[in-house]
Amino acid sequence: MRPNNPDYELETRRVFDQAPFIRMLGAELIEFGPGSCRTRIILNENHKQQDGFVHAGVQATLADHSCGTAAATLIAQGQRVLTADFTVNLLRPAEGMILECEARVIKQGNLLTVAEGEVYIVGKSRKLVAKATVTLAVVSVE
Repeated sequence: MRPNNPDYELETRRVFDQAPFIRMLGAELIEFGPGSCRTRIILNENHKQQDGFVHAGVQATLADHSCGTAAATLIAQGQRVLTADFTVNLLRPAEGMILECEARVIKQGNLLTVAEGEVYIVGKSRKLVAKATVTLAVVSVE
């Protein structure tokens, strides 16, 4: 996959770093390239639900935003990606110290882009805890 923006690295960092909700969660952009990215959250008590597992909303948010970031690596200047639909399958309870997401674009289009995200919990081992499919609308802002 090829970026349509020569400054895609700046736009990718903007998409990830300037989202207030993502900053509040403590999510970090670890690495990215055309059509992909890897993110993480160092977990604390605020990320948990009542039984001590990572809240489904935290997992879904990390998957959604990571997929959007992967899609943002491919768009042209003057375009943005907005989530149009997403599905998250929670595969097992998430309990650990770090939540990671590996996201990649599986179909880039002019109007819609589809990406997948795999969410892992990292503790004593690394386990897949959720899988997301995200459809993103490509919109012009100029």
